[in-house]
Amino acid sequence: MRDALEGAVGALTAAGCESARLDAELLLAHATGWDRARIAAEPDLRLPVGASREFAEMVRRRVRREPVAYILGRKGFRRIELVVDRRVLIPRPETELLVEIAVEIQASSAIDVGTGSGAIALAVADELPASKVSAIDTSMDALRVAQVNTERLGLGDRVDVVNRGIASLDSTGPCDLLIANLPYVSESEWEGLAPEIREYEPREAVVAGPTGLEAIDGLLTSVAQLRIRPATVALEIGAEQAAAVTELVRSAGYAEVETRKDLAGLDRVVIGR
Repeated sequence: MRDALEGAVGALTAAGCESARLDAELLLAHATGWDRARIAAEPDLRLPVGASREFAEMVRRRVRREPVAYILGRKGFRRIELVVDRRVLIPRPETELLVEIAVEIQASSAIDVGTGSGAIALAVADELPASKVSAIDTSMDALRVAQVNTERLGLGDRVDVVNRGIASLDSTGPCDLLIANLPYVSESEWEGLAPEIREYEPREAVVAGPTGLEAIDGLLTSVAQLRIRPATVALEIGAEQAAAVTELVRSAGYAEVETRKDLAGLDRVVIGR
């Protein structure tokens, strides 16, 4: 096993993968059915029949910069594990901030706009057992993934996966929290993104338009027109968008606006109350 692992680490490093050893260990763990602790503790183990071939194929895919989450078909997020594929964005650690806000205010009702894999909605429902969450998206491909995750996690009684736009929300009644991780990358930034994003993740879930603010602006314009606005909105943003999004949130009728930073110290979420 040692030679296979070290060979993979070398290949992934040469391909420009920043976390080559972690990636190789995750792929090897999947191929063998062993956990990473065993892989580290027993490097001289002989690989099971068939595992070498499967591992080599997964490494070839990663060398082409396919994200590990797509290769494995799953991604951990907060306390849950999600099915993911190229129809949806891979959930990021910084997006967990949105879930933290829901838990902080103990939201009993929430709307997750642009739900994708369902990560945010399902994590909120998992951590707030009394909550009801609407997971909405206009992409039928994404909604199919979200529905699979909802059923796998047994949360279908509290998470409603729906194909609708924000304008239809007046029919849902009062809501504690609207949360959204919408596209916020500008068209000019697209070519500078990592190959994992540019070549594999759905472009329409990443790029908003010429400025990067189009999707957020559209959402807040619709929110301002609702008969009953959500009590709180929390939006994930790009690192340089805090000032602009703060003004958009105020324009939508939220007088108290706050910005939260991610673990890298970058402005990542704007909250309006």
